[in-house]
Amino acid sequence: MEADEPVLTLGARIRALRRARGLTQDRLASSTGVSRSAVAQWESDRAGHSAGMLRRIAEVLGVSVGVLQKGWEGSAQQALTPQEIALLRLYRGCSPEDRSVLMHVAERIAASTGSF
Repeated sequence: MEADEPVLTLGARIRALRRARGLTQDRLASSTGVSRSAVAQWESDRAGHSAGMLRRIAEVLGVSVGVLQKGWEGSAQQALTPQEIALLRLYRGCSPEDRSVLMHVAERIAASTGSF
């Protein structure tokens, strides 16, 4: 991660992951058993989260609690940047054929830079 790239807060990760999955605040709220206002408070970092609630949020968003809390699974990984989450959102919006093309292009770029 570049030094000038911001690391997302827990609330920003919840918002980005919710949007990447095409969920509204209302849908996330009903799926986790809370009000839409509670989701808005999570996303603006105005409310805390119990371990049980973090597990429910992570389950609904299809990620681990580690990804939700830190942006990665283990301590050796870097947090997801806003640009990486935006790329993931765009990728998930593509058809399977376009995803295949994007993966091929990304692999070629990574191989040419020696980072893959």
